Amino acid sequence: MSGTYPARVLVLRKTKLGESDLIVTLLSSEGRQIRAVAKGARKPGSKFGARVEPFTVAHVLLAKGRSLDVLTEVETVATHEELRSDYDAVRAASVVADFLDRVTQEADAEPRLFELGVATLDALAGASAEARPSLVCAFLVKGMAMQGFRPQLSGCVSCGAPQEAPRAFSLEGGGVVCATCAASDATALGISPELAGALAWLLGSRLTEIAAEPLPEPVEREALMVLRAFVGHHVPARMRALDAYVRG
Repeated sequence: MSGTYPARVLVLRKTKLGESDLIVTLLSSEGRQIRAVAKGARKPGSKFGARVEPFTVAHVLLAKGRSLDVLTEVETVATHEELRSDYDAVRAASVVADFLDRVTQEADAEPRLFELGVATLDALAGASAEARPSLVCAFLVKGMAMQGFRPQLSGCVSCGAPQEAPRAFSLEGGGVVCATCAASDATALGISPELAGALAWLLGSRLTEIAAEPLPEPVEREALMVLRAFVGHHVPARMRALDAYVRG
């Protein structure tokens, strides 16, 4: 082992290792995933303690290892404790952490995902229970856009025909489709006339605006179901937290 390096990170996940250690999955501010060992983290009085809980933002110092790096120092920036003390908040925040865990890699960096993840957790921590589903929807549609899957919502994604109130969404095409194209698209889902506009609003609005004025419950519910299918179609790994959140 040689060399150490600092990083600003978001804790995504922790896994038990041996009798007293943890493997922590981190997302750095550069958008790169880091997996590191927190030695002795499960021992009483450990210097890590709650500092490596999921949803925590921290400044860390890591030592390079052969397979996994080793966490040596942690300075908490934001605990997001509110998100771990409320069941509904935990479920919403877990969608954020699970998505980031599945789509980020060690070799590929996307700094905007770190910024989006932290901003969403901040918003969830201060939001009402009624606003959380809309914030989760906003996170998913913005996150998919950052992954190269920005949905086409104004015209048919297949033929380009203008769509004022589209009634179908193509999972494969990544956007709304006209009735003619939907008929030959096995991945097309029927949607309400309001959904495309709602998704466009989520894409273009700040999280603070969404928290203050969440989507109507029926549209919010539909958006969650369509986004779950959209994410599942393009992200190979199953996202259990999202599945559980949509089930309610």
